[in-house]
Amino acid sequence: MFVTDGGVETHLIFNEGQDVPDQSVYLLNMSEAGRAKMREYYRAYIPICQKAGQGFLFDTNTWRANPDWGTRAGYDAVRLREANQIAVAFCEEMQAEFAAAGVESIISGVLGPRRDAWRYDAWMTVEEATAYHTPQIEAFADTDADYVSAYTLTNVPEAVGIARAAEKAGVPVVLSFTLETDGNLPGGKPLGVAISEVDAATHWYPAYYMINCVHPIHFASVVRHGGKWVDRIGGLRVNASMMSHAELDNAPSLDTGNIPDLAQRYARVLPSLPNIRVIGGCCGTDHRHIDAICATCLPG
Repeated sequence: MFVTDGGVETHLIFNEGQDVPDQSVYLLNMSEAGRAKMREYYRAYIPICQKAGQGFLFDTNTWRANPDWGTRAGYDAVRLREANQIAVAFCEEMQAEFAAAGVESIISGVLGPRRDAWRYDAWMTVEEATAYHTPQIEAFADTDADYVSAYTLTNVPEAVGIARAAEKAGVPVVLSFTLETDGNLPGGKPLGVAISEVDAATHWYPAYYMINCVHPIHFASVVRHGGKWVDRIGGLRVNASMMSHAELDNAPSLDTGNIPDLAQRYARVLPSLPNIRVIGGCCGTDHRHIDAICATCLPG
């Protein structure tokens, strides 16, 4: 079991006032002031892991460090490769600090979707996804990252393409789908169908799957009444808010939700996920949410 962080993008932008375009938090790694802010961010998780008696998963802050989004930030292919590798090196630096505090850790190189992370991408093809995500995966493959993770996926073709690119690069991969308030992927595909389709198309290459960027109230029934595919879910990164993606997109401020209620709902869904190994948060969550979740689900 590994504890991971909350929603790094929403926390640093809304709670800490960091100015990063398009939630491109990896840009903070490029300055000493930014790295200091990231160190402060991660240090809040050391006592949480100590109390829970669990290790920590460093997900690199590279969710937007892919070609299209990188171009918007002024980064070409060479600079993006460097940025992804710098992110891993930063996590390695923090690993030493966690180890000194008695907390073991691992590192995952993080990918995000090519287009909108909260709307169904009907145009994505497997071939496009493979070609698009290969440079970022290859950048991580040339580091000591333990594996790569793709978060907030909305469709099967992109997930398949990422898995194939990871297999070609020789690195393990974890795939995480986002869900709407009905418990299905954007576009309406059931989660179990999506997982089964990706496994069939990739010969079960993904190490496991995750669910992220959705509140437990919206998927608890789905996994509770799911089939054998539920065994493939190994991690959760939940939202603080019960609002839909569209509502969150139009919200005037950050919704941090009800922390004790979120922790209780998290605890109630875990028995339905026998192979869970990563516990963390997504939009609107921070160390306070993860602390409450761990205190409720992993009392040490």
